[in-house]
Amino acid sequence: MRLILYSKPDCHLCEGLQEKLEKIENLDLELEIRDITTREDWFAAYEYEIPVLHCDRQGKEQPIPRPSPRASVKQIERMLQKYLSD
Repeated sequence: MRLILYSKPDCHLCEGLQEKLEKIENLDLELEIRDITTREDWFAAYEYEIPVLHCDRQGKEQPIPRPSPRASVKQIERMLQKYLSD
């Protein structure tokens, strides 16, 4: 499964979520980081929302609810398992 994280430089919430996603071991995930400052459409859509998480399902991006910054790696993993199994 490919996850897409919309982020921007020096965003501590984005960095924290990225670190936790990279530590997930029990799911076969490919993580793509998209810097919203590199495209006007991404910036306009996500300027006040980052970090934003999407999954790519058969070429279609679908949003995933953003986990709490306090969520542990295991909690995020369980949330993704539940969401991705639907």
